[in-house]
Amino acid sequence: MRPPLTTQPDHGMTLVELVLAIAILSIGMTAAWRSFEQAQRGIGGQVGRVLAQQVALNQAAELRLRGRSGASTQPAEARMGPFTWRIEVIDAETRGGLIEAAITVSAPGQPGARLVAYRPAFEATQ
Repeated sequence: MRPPLTTQPDHGMTLVELVLAIAILSIGMTAAWRSFEQAQRGIGGQVGRVLAQQVALNQAAELRLRGRSGASTQPAEARMGPFTWRIEVIDAETRGGLIEAAITVSAPGQPGARLVAYRPAFEATQ
């Protein structure tokens, strides 16, 4: 019968186990960091897009409220958040008797928004 190889209890990790653990942790951290960077890139311009969309929605609501006569008096710029947004509205009459308003909102260095709204071609009488 042979004596046991070690008579002392195991008091820690070997160097190979330590290197292997560090390698596995570094791979996991790299994957997590890349996921974080990708998420940051995805939401980077979200604030600008939301503000531009809100300006376009406000413009469409004003067009509907003012009707055909007030459409030409719409402002060319609006201030929302820290940005001044440039607003462009292009009207076109549809075959169904509606006015199609293509609203484009933009600001320097920010993503813009485009919204299409429809309104009646005639003035409502009260």
